[in-house]
Amino acid sequence: MKLFIQIPCLNEEETLPSVLESIPTSIPGIDEIHVLVIDDGSTDRTVEVARAHGVEHVVRHTSNMGLARSFRDGVDYALLHGADIVVNTDGDNQYPQSQITELVQPILEGRADIVIGDRQTRTIEHFSKFKRTMQGLGSWVASRAAGLDLPDAASGFRAYSKYSLIRLNIVTRFSYCMETIVQAGYKRLALTSIPITTNPKTRESRLFSNIWQHMFMSGSAIVRVYLMYRPMALFAWISAVLLAVGLVPFVRYLVLLQVDPGGDHLQSLLLGVLLVITALLSVVIGVVADLTRLNRTLAEEQLDLLKLQRYGD
Repeated sequence: MKLFIQIPCLNEEETLPSVLESIPTSIPGIDEIHVLVIDDGSTDRTVEVARAHGVEHVVRHTSNMGLARSFRDGVDYALLHGADIVVNTDGDNQYPQSQITELVQPILEGRADIVIGDRQTRTIEHFSKFKRTMQGLGSWVASRAAGLDLPDAASGFRAYSKYSLIRLNIVTRFSYCMETIVQAGYKRLALTSIPITTNPKTRESRLFSNIWQHMFMSGSAIVRVYLMYRPMALFAWISAVLLAVGLVPFVRYLVLLQVDPGGDHLQSLLLGVLLVITALLSVVIGVVADLTRLNRTLAEEQLDLLKLQRYGD
């Protein structure tokens, strides 16, 4: 059983030593532990520091390509080198590397394909009350979209089985976290969480400039992936709302006919017709999107076969 621990980095020369030094050197059930550093266009000595601490596996980007691409390239490298489990952590030393042992246990025991470290965000001291609330709301939205129950959907401290990584396909550029959750729910992958602690904050996030940008980008990723895999459900809700709203002008029209028989009240009738037509168009768009989803499903099944050939059984 071969474990790869991948660390996406962007100018992490100061914190990377703490991360590397705290990674466990042996885990029951794991025969080999390899550390992989993904340098996402760093301009400091991140790679040199990694090499000095004995890291043999390095993937380098000549420019900053984002967290999602770094994750995807790291996974590709790890699977090509025989990884059975891939753990993703961060180069800013946010996560406790000592808990990697606990993180991989559900996969080793055959109980899960993906394990997410629950940071228990309500207990993190440097999180403001607003941020804690938004983190909880974001996790609830992602859980509903995926059909799962996840306390910390934004956590990047995760373990993936080889099977799950072959089934997942990353298409967004911002972050893979929300996308993989929705895909995991749609593809019926076994996903669980374990409680973890967090280390003291070392720096501000480089993934986003403020909480509002993070909320917008994460929300956009959830909507995009949900639209990719469950379009009919989304457009059915839109159509139902438009139809319900569209009935109101018709009721108003009938009431006005009784109260003022002499008036034509065509504006209510026209508004109602417009909303009903829009509702019907939403259904049509949903059907077309669902047919596209079916084609995507067939294409992803072919992609899974190609990945099996590329990475081995």
